[in-house]
Amino acid sequence: MSVDFVRSPSSSSYSIKEVSFREGNDVIVNPVIRYDSSGSNPVRHGSRGASSGGFGSSYKEIKDDDARLVYVNDPLRTNEKRFRFAGNSIRTSKYSFLTFLPRNLFEQFHRIAYIYFLVIAILNQLPQLAVFGRGASILPLALVLFVTAVKDAYEDFRRHRSDRIENNRVASVLVNGEFGDKKWKDICVGEVVKISGNQTLPCDMVLLSTSDATGVSYVQTTNLDGESNLKTRYAKQETQAKASLWGEIGGMLIKCEKPNRNIYGFQANMEIDGKSISLGPSNIILRGCELKNTDWVIGVVVYAGKETKAMLNNAGAPSKRSRLEKHMNKEIIILSLFLVALCTVVSISHGVWLRQHRKELYLMQFYRKYDYSEPEVEKYEYYGWGMEIFFVFLMSVIVFQVMIPISLYISVELVRIGQAYFMIRDDRMFDKSTNSRFQCRALNINEDLGQIKYVFSDKTGTLTENKMEFQCASIGGVDYDNGKAIDTETGYSAQVDGMVLRPKMMVKIDQDLLHLSKMKHTDEGKHLCDFLVALAACNTIVPLTVETSDPAVKLIEYQGESPDEQALVYAAASYGFMLVERSSGHIVIDIQGERQRFNVLGLHEFDSDRKRMSVIIGCPDQTVKVFVKGADTTMFQVIDKSLNLNMVKATESHLHAYSSKGLRTLVIGMREMSTSEFEQWQSSYDSASTALMGRANLLRKVASNVENNLRLLGASGIEDKLQQGVPEAIESLRTAGIKVWVLTGDKQETAISIGYSSKLLTSQMTQIVINNKSDSCRKSLDDALQLYKKLSDVSNSNDSGNGAGTNQLALIIDGTSLVYILETELEEKLFELSSKCTAVLCCRVAPLQKAGIVALIKNRTDDMTLAIGDGANDVSMIQKADVGIGISGQEGRQAVMASDFSMGQFRFLVPLLLIHGHWNYQRISYMILYNFYRNVVLVFVLFWYALFTGFTLTTAITDWSSVLYTVIYTSLPTIVVGVLDKDLGRSTLLKYPQLYGAGQRGESYNGNLFWFTILDTLWQSIAVFFIPLIAYWDSTVGISALGDLWILAVVILVNVHLAMDVIRWYTITHIAVWGSILATFICVMVIDALPFLPGYWAFFMIAKTKLFWVCLLGIVVSGLVPRFVVKVFVQHFKPDDIQIARVAEKFGYLQGDAETEMNPIFDLPQRTATT
Repeated sequence: MSVDFVRSPSSSSYSIKEVSFREGNDVIVNPVIRYDSSGSNPVRHGSRGASSGGFGSSYKEIKDDDARLVYVNDPLRTNEKRFRFAGNSIRTSKYSFLTFLPRNLFEQFHRIAYIYFLVIAILNQLPQLAVFGRGASILPLALVLFVTAVKDAYEDFRRHRSDRIENNRVASVLVNGEFGDKKWKDICVGEVVKISGNQTLPCDMVLLSTSDATGVSYVQTTNLDGESNLKTRYAKQETQAKASLWGEIGGMLIKCEKPNRNIYGFQANMEIDGKSISLGPSNIILRGCELKNTDWVIGVVVYAGKETKAMLNNAGAPSKRSRLEKHMNKEIIILSLFLVALCTVVSISHGVWLRQHRKELYLMQFYRKYDYSEPEVEKYEYYGWGMEIFFVFLMSVIVFQVMIPISLYISVELVRIGQAYFMIRDDRMFDKSTNSRFQCRALNINEDLGQIKYVFSDKTGTLTENKMEFQCASIGGVDYDNGKAIDTETGYSAQVDGMVLRPKMMVKIDQDLLHLSKMKHTDEGKHLCDFLVALAACNTIVPLTVETSDPAVKLIEYQGESPDEQALVYAAASYGFMLVERSSGHIVIDIQGERQRFNVLGLHEFDSDRKRMSVIIGCPDQTVKVFVKGADTTMFQVIDKSLNLNMVKATESHLHAYSSKGLRTLVIGMREMSTSEFEQWQSSYDSASTALMGRANLLRKVASNVENNLRLLGASGIEDKLQQGVPEAIESLRTAGIKVWVLTGDKQETAISIGYSSKLLTSQMTQIVINNKSDSCRKSLDDALQLYKKLSDVSNSNDSGNGAGTNQLALIIDGTSLVYILETELEEKLFELSSKCTAVLCCRVAPLQKAGIVALIKNRTDDMTLAIGDGANDVSMIQKADVGIGISGQEGRQAVMASDFSMGQFRFLVPLLLIHGHWNYQRISYMILYNFYRNVVLVFVLFWYALFTGFTLTTAITDWSSVLYTVIYTSLPTIVVGVLDKDLGRSTLLKYPQLYGAGQRGESYNGNLFWFTILDTLWQSIAVFFIPLIAYWDSTVGISALGDLWILAVVILVNVHLAMDVIRWYTITHIAVWGSILATFICVMVIDALPFLPGYWAFFMIAKTKLFWVCLLGIVVSGLVPRFVVKVFVQHFKPDDIQIARVAEKFGYLQGDAETEMNPIFDLPQRTATT
């Protein structure tokens, strides 16, 4: 909290420097006013002077070395050579015309595989190592680099175009005493800028003056954080008073913090007229904000261009790598070692061959050639036995380079883009309420969605709608819980200037409470009046009027950053206490038809230490009251229980009942302040606000001193309704073997109630509750583990080995216990206990604790984690998890901007994980293994050929066919299958969530499958190479013709192999698979028809014989028969869940009987244990 009063030297008036309120991570800035004790109109003075902490550098004390000096309306002095600040020109593009090629290549070569292929291409340029044509050896890498470069260039071109439009926008800047147009890119720090209504801010500016006489203005920060509610910003009274003297202004100095990313924090001091005043977040408006409901504002630029908070936050989500990609890298290392082994075998064998034929080398045909082009006949140099072995090793690496699939990287990227397209277009994940679709912000972890084991979810706004609705209240120890809904036509309305004003949203009305609210002269009526005034006044809500079809009727809409505050103000309005006006220093409340003005003297914001807020109000009866609302855990510490102990006990009982219903609760209290108390508070605040060191802590202490000895007014119960489909979604996720943890800041009773209504907790679960402190946590964890062992023993003895399932546990733990556990060696015990639980519910947790809980699982297990949330307090959790999902809800877009994926509703997790996650994992897994397979088959064929040609590494397959093998011959089918193939239909995957377990168990990609694939390639390569070799052993067919036969056989074999595994055939799948075979024949014919290439007309000669076609048929049959036999055997005698469901789906008898084969889940009777 921060409230700064400053006594003016020339008068007895007081002014408040800092007023703001935060709930969770929602920041709300309240009007800051100057209050004249003589009764004159309040005058706006300024805003925040310090903060409650928790946001990093923005709340540290400003030291001279860390300060930025800004001379108002003096940009030349501000930007002296040694203090030159960034200009306002922005650049989101990555490249320029000159830097594109070197920088893009540098970025692409961060992939080790690209460096590998570059080295191979360079080696092939050396005469001693030239195996392929020099152009052909460079083509695959060049093509991959070119495609990626074109994509990057197009994306950067769009960024350049956007930057150009943004930089050339025009703003009104003060130059030589007059405002004139100036391009945004030319604005400098220190210049004074004027912004008109509905215009966008070009830079970060400290407000100096506004069109409102009290210095108030309203901005919308949608472009900055996604929040559409209006925020209030204020100009200091000292600068507001000089609005007409801008041409002569001078001598003002702002000393502010250096640029940082915190959009909710700002700390600075302004020196004006010989005195220093402090500035806070509500005195600055940021680049990207839009001015609303204000004619104009004037401000001085403090941060420009790349140093603005918006640009400093203009970073994407953290880069993550999928688990499959990490495993794929391990397999690539294995293949690399395998490649080295093959090259070693060839080079050593070549060395042995050289020793055996060392006397024949000069006479041996084809090995050594003489050059007769010169008058003197020379033979090529013989480099010696050792160097020849070394050269052959390098040549082997060049020939077998295809072992490492360079095309796999770009193929996987293209497949992920295709998968993302279909996820985005899925109507099952379209949120009609917000008209928003699912968004992929990170394209490199699509397949991780199919392997999730843990889901960590926020509650408010994620499981619930974050649309608060006032339900009940405890006032004066009496529970008012019989409210009935009414509509706006019959609800409360007020007459203002001949207009009828009604609240835009009505709440449930308790008739007894409504009747009591009109009995103002009774003690109970006065008590209720104070309670409703507290609801209407203790907030930062801005009332706005909305036109209706009836010109004589207007609706009051309450704008605020906290849905809780909006619900409370609407509740007060429904009972006749309607907030109708808020200005810089006062509010007007229509109390049952009588307009009353309350002067806002100060407001202390909510912070995580106090967990409450307070407002100091000057009432119409000339009294000064402090109204306080906050969490029950801290409010009852400052309530004077001696005033009415019975009321306190009754209220506590009602709070427990509200929490058990899942309602969010707040406690409201108040007390009157005497003149001496007010002056003492003013003096303390003045000292704290001008302190050079420890200002924030001193201001927090001032707030705590005024919030004591309160009279309890009552408590409120607000319902945050569950989102549609949440219980069904959690049940489906749990059935899929996914453990769901809910991490919330709510109290334990509220969290448990929501847990039951969302089906996170069930009556069949054994509940273990831990809500202790310090060393008692150790005993609690030990007792819980012992209890688990006992329950397991009882369960096993009762089951008698019938396989009825395991006991389900639910752990409920509070933040206080976690504070101690996560900082001690008890972390291991908590992990041991929580890993045995089906559901975990953590209540009263702070944002960093959420990340700590995710790390608890992530650092101790290989299971995949997913975090989902909607607010800024969920960002650390989202970034910590393997997969982060942001909900685009009521709390802005901080979570979305930090996430890998975003969507509108929690229930969309079900189709995302169970359908798309399953498909993506299955497709990418198969694609990786298939790419390994198709490349290794060709390498083995080349290896067998080397063994039969004196290890000289000449190749029968032409250079161009070797290059086109992974580019044209076999690339398209695997991409199409990777995007479109489906092993099971949507309805099957949703009906039987257990099928999701295939991804969790890694059934589609694991070490066994990898080695089985390698063995399969070994057999198929033998069939490809040796069948033609034996068939043509005694023939006169040339080696080029055999090479054509081998490459065609390999292409047909791998494509038919792929066709055997395709589940869903589409027209494009047929075109890709069979078209690739046809394209191979065409390419081979074209290559052999070119007379300047080796093997001229070879294909046409061999294709005329029947033996050629018999060999092709024999290769395909003999190569695939073993795989076909194994596949049939496994599917019939050892089928997995996916195969069972696929067959059942195919023949249309997928009913309940199939479920028994798919890891059924059993529930045991409920047991509850509290430790």
